[in-house]
Amino acid sequence: MADIDIRTVGRAGRITLTRPKALNALSYEMCMAIDTALRSWREDDAVDLIIFDAEGEKAFCAGGDIAELYATGTNGDYDYGRTFWRDEYRMNAIIFEYPKPVISFLQGFTMGGGVGIGCHGSHRIVGESSQIAMPECSIGLVPDVGGTLMLALAPGRLGEYLGTTGYRMGPDDAIFAGFADHFIPQDRWAGLIEMLEASGRAEIVEEHTETLPKGKLAELQPQIDAFFGGESLTDILNILRSDGQEFSSKVLNGLKRNAPISVACCIEMLHRLRGPNLTLRKALEMEYRFTYRAMEHGDFLEGIRAQIIDKDRNPNWQFADMNVPAAAVSNMLQPLGENALTFSEE
Repeated sequence: MADIDIRTVGRAGRITLTRPKALNALSYEMCMAIDTALRSWREDDAVDLIIFDAEGEKAFCAGGDIAELYATGTNGDYDYGRTFWRDEYRMNAIIFEYPKPVISFLQGFTMGGGVGIGCHGSHRIVGESSQIAMPECSIGLVPDVGGTLMLALAPGRLGEYLGTTGYRMGPDDAIFAGFADHFIPQDRWAGLIEMLEASGRAEIVEEHTETLPKGKLAELQPQIDAFFGGESLTDILNILRSDGQEFSSKVLNGLKRNAPISVACCIEMLHRLRGPNLTLRKALEMEYRFTYRAMEHGDFLEGIRAQIIDKDRNPNWQFADMNVPAAAVSNMLQPLGENALTFSEE
């Protein structure tokens, strides 16, 4: 397949994204190829570990390939998108629950769908160029592909901040927030991959890890916790507006650019997910409630039009005044009944 290179090398199952000109955007066919490979290697005694990497310097994977989603959705076909998200989320769960080490090398941008394949493994490696983000609210979605799990587990209220603003985390911030594990200079990656392929020993990664100074998020966390401590979007907006400082104004302006229904639902989702019974499957099931409805009832198609198609950066959002009724949030997140996301092995 032209967009992805799947093979075994030594003791490793190797998955390389090969669409650098498209920032390695993830298509439905790529998702299914990854799913098939992971299922076949799961019981293969010749494969000790899995390695994800990508061609090009700019991105590991900057997100899902949304052109087809937009084309089908604007024609009134919502089933293509629902199938895409359903099968992608099932693949994300396979990575998270995989019985063998899964090692990912995350250069440049890792966003959206890239987080779903790059940030659920056992060894998530970042380098000097790494920038990790969940910017879905800017296109009328919510953080998905299991991203709400990491957002809900992030220190304090960082999850609300990262999920609603799409803040780009450098390598230090990504490790602090729980989206990555190890910093290794990128000029060492090729040699490390060769050692992993030859030995099948994932613990080699830890022998090459270097420590980083604290990033910006650690310093900002007390302010972020205060700003995002409210129960709803309205609470958070009121806190930010009353503060009047430079950072709060910057955060407020960032929120105003994103789809209000998405921002409000992201906050509600994290509040619902936090707790002792949080699992990736629970997070994915909650995310699917929103994405299943995103084209028909949310702002996804308008967000794609404004950001990607027409590029006018002037979306006509629902609830443009940012007063999102609680009922609208509830409607987007109510259970799907017979359409609920399942994780059968069929």
